[in-house]
Amino acid sequence: MEQVISNTAKIKQINVELVKEALIELKYGTKQSISNETGLSVATCGNILNELVESGEVIEVDLEQPSGGRPARRFIYNANFRYVAGIYVSDKEGINKITYAVTNLVGEMIEENSIILDDISYESIVSLIGKLIERYEIIKAIGIGVPAVVYEGAIVGNCDIKELSNLPLQKQLEELFPIEIIVENDMNLQALGFYRKQNFHTNKSIAIINFPKDNCIGSGIIVDGHIIKGNTNFAGEVSYLPLGLSQEDLIKELEKSDQFLQLAVKIITSIITVINPATIVLTGELIKSDMMGDLISACLKIVPEKHMPEITVRENIHDDYINGLVSVTIESLACDVQLVKKRI
Repeated sequence: MEQVISNTAKIKQINVELVKEALIELKYGTKQSISNETGLSVATCGNILNELVESGEVIEVDLEQPSGGRPARRFIYNANFRYVAGIYVSDKEGINKITYAVTNLVGEMIEENSIILDDISYESIVSLIGKLIERYEIIKAIGIGVPAVVYEGAIVGNCDIKELSNLPLQKQLEELFPIEIIVENDMNLQALGFYRKQNFHTNKSIAIINFPKDNCIGSGIIVDGHIIKGNTNFAGEVSYLPLGLSQEDLIKELEKSDQFLQLAVKIITSIITVINPATIVLTGELIKSDMMGDLISACLKIVPEKHMPEITVRENIHDDYINGLVSVTIESLACDVQLVKKRI
């Protein structure tokens, strides 16, 4: 009996998410139009809409005036019913920075800012979250992006921000704050943010490769519309490719102009041959637009032209990072992220 009740509750949750997604997609809707969009019965849609209106997550607006018959009730999704926050930490060229954004449930920006600190620690993240929740009481989920391997919400091994290495970040924050907490790898979020902005009509495969100064290279990979994390979320850690160099030596060699091209080509072509992407985005302090001609020519000596992806340089990845971060944080509030459509 408990299993039946559980399944019934889950089905209702899924139906509620379908109705909300339909309203977001339609901008406004009637019971009939939402039924057409979701495949649910008009009666089911009406019951769900009544509950959502009562909670404040959906707003009933002026009646739709048909050419004949009784006016139909109209509804819109209340995007400001809750807020989410996205936070990412970075350490570039000795500058320790925490960047954050607060948005509503359709990704509309409420506040965005960056804070430069002497150092970034667990305590500085806790302090910022506390201030944001105090300022916006309706924040119900927070996503955090970190330059590290993340497995089940915990930072595994070394993080570019040394104070965060080997930290069960999600678990510790959830013990302090009664809201949804998401922790994710920075490159995965950047890849997702870039991918969502392209509005592909069919699922594509793309990759972002970061060539930072004084740090390990990394990548975010999306195959057929899905982030590839791997068995232990190690996918994309391209600094471990068998290039005949330790990570420390690879960092040094990439900063030598006569070695960068050779090493970058090996990394790029490795990704091309494994996932055959439509697009590869290169970012980081070491990559420059004027390198692209030589880089593509060198790749074409290895990869047949018909299999070469579009390769572009993105000097500032901030917008993609925030986009991906906010997107997964909004989706964390849904009962089944498989149902969530593109919102941003």
